[in-house]
Amino acid sequence: MDGNHNSSTLGTGRAESLKKQASSAVEISQITGAQLAGSNDPGAPDVHSKFGSRLLSAEQDVFEHNAWDHVEPDDEYLQYAEQQIRMHHEHPVPTEKQEFYNNTPAAFWNSFYNNNQNKFFKDRHWLRIEFAELFEWTTDRKSASEGHADASTGKEDVHLADSSDIAVSKSRGIAVASALSSETSDAKFRIMEVGCGAGNAVFPLLADVSDPRLFVYACDYSKVAVDVVKSGEAYDENRCAALVWDLSSTELPPNVQPGSIDIMLMVFVFSALHPSQWSQAVENAYRLLKPGGLLLFRDYGRNDLAQVRFKKSRLLEDNLYIRGDGTRVYFFTNDELADIFGTKFEIEQNAIDRRLIVNRKRELKMYRVWLQAKFRKPINTD
Repeated sequence: MDGNHNSSTLGTGRAESLKKQASSAVEISQITGAQLAGSNDPGAPDVHSKFGSRLLSAEQDVFEHNAWDHVEPDDEYLQYAEQQIRMHHEHPVPTEKQEFYNNTPAAFWNSFYNNNQNKFFKDRHWLRIEFAELFEWTTDRKSASEGHADASTGKEDVHLADSSDIAVSKSRGIAVASALSSETSDAKFRIMEVGCGAGNAVFPLLADVSDPRLFVYACDYSKVAVDVVKSGEAYDENRCAALVWDLSSTELPPNVQPGSIDIMLMVFVFSALHPSQWSQAVENAYRLLKPGGLLLFRDYGRNDLAQVRFKKSRLLEDNLYIRGDGTRVYFFTNDELADIFGTKFEIEQNAIDRRLIVNRKRELKMYRVWLQAKFRKPINTD
């Protein structure tokens, strides 16, 4: 399961009316969908820098680049969004179909991966920049030998944790590395990706980190996705285990001990859950992580274009939608994330990534919103 497969576009040129905006969404997506998706991972930050590095200082410069960070939507877009959300509530998914979508989510993801296999998403190399904790626990990695800087050495973003939080996080990383070095040579550093999809995060991680202590669990509740991972040329059972597991299950994944995971990765996964499943999912993450373990999170934000452009009969509940392929997607706020995870975890980061994607040729604007967070399991869990 990997919930980030929207290639949504919308024209918002100054000369265009709201009616034109609404009617041009599908038309424009056919032309600029690949541009918006970029790496087929439209929620991915720029692979070379932290999100927030390109700021729009003058409106007249908007079409000089393909994307801008921290751009608040203009009044025209906000009016359109309000109009669309109102329409969603007036025309929700028919009651008789809601149970069908909510009771069989894995079946829709199985169908998605049957159709796409490993060809839809591209590898998430941006993880090395945004979630350096996946790599910085060891120097035995390809990116270190090639001179790539960790994210902690790059330009700090105004929405990221302040310098004291960054220092604490970095010191914890050093402490983890020190603890590993003092243990036996077969001590493992365990990373679990929940919602691994076709392995677009797992395989780049395994390729970059050659440290023999690394072991990666790749979990997904789509059996087809797990089979795709297992069939990959880079899949090595000595370094990785692909497992069928539902994050919202009352059972932990097979052969994974509670309190054994150092880092858990959730990228566009939580949004596929029904809100009634959030509490169990958080409990499972908490149980699996070691004291001091870290949960890395990225997902859809409220009023993202992917939400706004939904048509009639797609709304299941407030902010929870059904895509055309039957998969669910929820759009969060930072306050919601704080409420959902803050009961169990220390919040090290709870950021919003607003991006204005533009088609310079046609002078069209597309407002995207993603949330990025880091949650730490307290060391003292008594």
